[in-house]
Amino acid sequence: MPVAGKEQHRTGRIGWLRAAVLGANDGILSTSSLVIGVAAAHVTHGNVLVAGVAGLVAGAMSMAAGEYVSVHSQADTEQAELTLERAELTADDKGEHKELMAIYVARGLSPSLANQVAEQLMAHDALGAHARDELGISETLRARPVQAALTSAASFAVGAAMPLLVTGLAPAGHVIAFVAGTSLVSLAILGALAARAGGAAVMIGALRVTFWGALAMAVTATVGLLFGTVA
Repeated sequence: MPVAGKEQHRTGRIGWLRAAVLGANDGILSTSSLVIGVAAAHVTHGNVLVAGVAGLVAGAMSMAAGEYVSVHSQADTEQAELTLERAELTADDKGEHKELMAIYVARGLSPSLANQVAEQLMAHDALGAHARDELGISETLRARPVQAALTSAASFAVGAAMPLLVTGLAPAGHVIAFVAGTSLVSLAILGALAARAGGAAVMIGALRVTFWGALAMAVTATVGLLFGTVA
């Protein structure tokens, strides 16, 4: 009998959503903080723009490299676990069957039903059943290093472009106010959208991102002001 409609769950978005939100948030926050810190040091408008562009390029590359390395480490660990599980299935098929059956019993199935479920699932895809139910590895949540790297770099660049655009258009004497204001609004919107996409509370998501953004900008502005005063 055909299924009328497939349920849509948010877990499938976790991989790309995490990387996209992290990249865009970091792009807005780090670039705006950098611009504000440099502007507070009373340098020229051109120098502020150069610092911002350098921050965009360096940040995008850093995000891509960092995400790729960290997620690839996760992928390597998953692959090592699957290789070990494959060897165990070859060496002791009955023992692995009992192990899978015990997992289902612990989840609430009767021993007889757990035995049937384990037997049928292992007959269909033994490695897949153990990967999912013993190791917690599923296709939806598998580590994807390239996807994470590209998503992070692209979203960082998009996020960083906003404070750079504002910096270029704002009057020289009002860069800090314009960048801070637009960046905080952008962070609030991003936090709200991310919370909505993930099924969390929208207001809490917006406030959380805005608070940390304001704190980062205040700290970098203070540092820039101190260095400008010393110079």
